Amino acid sequence: MPAVYVNGELLPPERAEISVFDHGLVVGDGVFETILVWNGRPFALRRHLARLERSAAGLRIPVPDRATLERAVADVVGAAGLERARLRVTVTAGDGPLGSGRLDSPPTLVVACDELGEPHESAAVAVVSWPRNERGALAGLKTTSYAENALALAEAARRGADEAIFANTAGQLCEGTGSNVFVVRNGALITPPLSAGCLAGVTRALVLEHHAGAERDLPIAQFRPDAIEEAFLTSTLRGVQPITAIDGVRLPGPGPLTEKAIAAYGALLETDGDL
Repeated sequence: MPAVYVNGELLPPERAEISVFDHGLVVGDGVFETILVWNGRPFALRRHLARLERSAAGLRIPVPDRATLERAVADVVGAAGLERARLRVTVTAGDGPLGSGRLDSPPTLVVACDELGEPHESAAVAVVSWPRNERGALAGLKTTSYAENALALAEAARRGADEAIFANTAGQLCEGTGSNVFVVRNGALITPPLSAGCLAGVTRALVLEHHAGAERDLPIAQFRPDAIEEAFLTSTLRGVQPITAIDGVRLPGPGPLTEKAIAAYGALLETDGDL
């Protein structure tokens, strides 16, 4: 029977509750990870939990110890009994006031899992006008403050796209709402460096480690079909997903480097998963 882990208890979904004063709910004061369950096992769990800890440290939120996190994940995955699923681990600052200040409360830990649908084979993207602040306090952290992403994704959908793409304040390509971006320019595979303000994506790192690629700034003005040969998105749930249109203009593909990255990532999924 599916279950949700909340602060040490494994509960039926209808009984899983947090306080209305939880700071994650009140002001988005929390961090999270989305983890792919593949062949019944969480994929790249060690990397995801390490990033959760880094994000929590960036927000100065205490996080449960690694053994507690791993046990909670195992309990929820076991209860779900799904071969392919989306697992979410959320840690918030716990109960707080109805404002930005914090109380000295223990953190809230929630782990939940649901069935994963079939991913789209490709994506159309739209560049939105709001920039990522690469120098902001939340740059590079995976926090629950996702209203900006929700707004950008709604704008992309209005323009017939599947994902929104952000530039940063310096006018460089940054990232998607929940994805990293790779492009092929002059035959070379590149992705924005972390200094551009993008999230240190787990799938991004795996592509860079197992597929020839480089971190390099790219002016957002050059993120267009007549200036690049190929492009793809990476994320936990997308895997490696070819981009087939930018701002309504068709991008041929997937090209050879994209196909190579897709194959390399697919091979990694069939390993033991703890990369």
